[in-house]
Amino acid sequence: MEKPHKSITSGRTRRALKIGGLASQVGSSYLWTSLRKPFLNAASHERELLATHIRNAQRIVESSTQLRGAFMKLVQMLSMRDDLLPIEALDLLKTTRAGVPPMDYPMIAQQVRRELGKRPEQLFASFEPRAFAAASLGQVHRARLKRGEEVAVKVQYPGIDATVRQDLGNLRLLLRTLQAIAGDLMRQKIDTRTVYGELEERLIEELDYRIEARNTMEFHRLYASDPETVIPRVIGDLSSRRVLTMTYLDGYHLSDLMNPAADLELRKWVTRKYYELVWRQLLEFGVLHTDPHPGNYLITHHPHICILDFGSIRHFPEPIRRANLQFARALVAHDARALGQALVKLGYLDRGQDSRPMVEAIHLLFEPVLVDRLYGPEEYDLVGKLALVGEIAFKHKLYKSPAHGVFTMRALVGLDGIMRGLGVRANYYDLFRKCVARVRA
Repeated sequence: MEKPHKSITSGRTRRALKIGGLASQVGSSYLWTSLRKPFLNAASHERELLATHIRNAQRIVESSTQLRGAFMKLVQMLSMRDDLLPIEALDLLKTTRAGVPPMDYPMIAQQVRRELGKRPEQLFASFEPRAFAAASLGQVHRARLKRGEEVAVKVQYPGIDATVRQDLGNLRLLLRTLQAIAGDLMRQKIDTRTVYGELEERLIEELDYRIEARNTMEFHRLYASDPETVIPRVIGDLSSRRVLTMTYLDGYHLSDLMNPAADLELRKWVTRKYYELVWRQLLEFGVLHTDPHPGNYLITHHPHICILDFGSIRHFPEPIRRANLQFARALVAHDARALGQALVKLGYLDRGQDSRPMVEAIHLLFEPVLVDRLYGPEEYDLVGKLALVGEIAFKHKLYKSPAHGVFTMRALVGLDGIMRGLGVRANYYDLFRKCVARVRA
């Protein structure tokens, strides 16, 4: 059992020195790799560059583990940016999602008292002092309401908000370093202002549990007519900016089914259901759950799929939702002209720009939904496809990346990872066509 931590590493100077030192280490290692390039053949340079990427990802993970809090959350967000580092290094950054040791119960109880006016023992019939889940910004305790209902109580770590602004400021230096790497070594053009703005907006949102409560209630309404999908119910009088109380949901984590030994029929059901969830959010609701981590989903025996953690939700303007629908319909119809028009509306292309290279890239990325047959996830090499798309983008200067596209890509990369983990051969063309037809109906 992990030993509880007493507090978040604090002190502006200490955190700034830690992150500044990290940026210096990362920058120096890439400079050394760049200086050695003339003395290595292409294959040796690629191997050395990949090793440097991995070493620096390890450095970032180690620093986030020590600093915890806001910086750890920022690293988790960076792990979704496949334009900043190669997939092998991003896989290391994603280890920050594995959880952290929980904080001491007295600190958590004091936070509840500050937020709700009384200690947990006074507010609940029972409150388990040991958290059953702990992450970068808070931890979750199981409790029982006085009327008997089981609930999950999410409590934000004391002092997190005090570190946010300084960590965001310190992050600028690390982003500038990564920007130089992407430009000089990976031939990627990165607008760090856009990346920083996205990280800042999302982090501030996730620190306000009232926003998560509203998101949860919205999803409860959106899926009210879906008997296979379960959304927790918010207990409003026991929730605040830093405490969120919801009905407790029980089941297997989706990750438990990402195993060949798991029941095949259940894996087939989850494959279909999760696929529908993502595309319904994009095409019908225009409201997207942008944290596609298997730990955010539970599967019950019935079966039902339960969605958890609504801190990272993206609302798309109606014109973007309609353009996404046009994009999906064009894919189903194999209509390159309509696909090009949708890409202009979505902001990936300028009006009048030749759409053929971008359409070629889209066909590479969406191959499973373009072939009417059973398709095994192992057949789809996402890393290889992204490399080919990168070459097309570099050759034709396809650098436009609208803000909403970051969230869409995150959800679709997450979808690919979950489909790959479930390992089910399915007719993804048929699944996708039905998702699009449902919205049309």
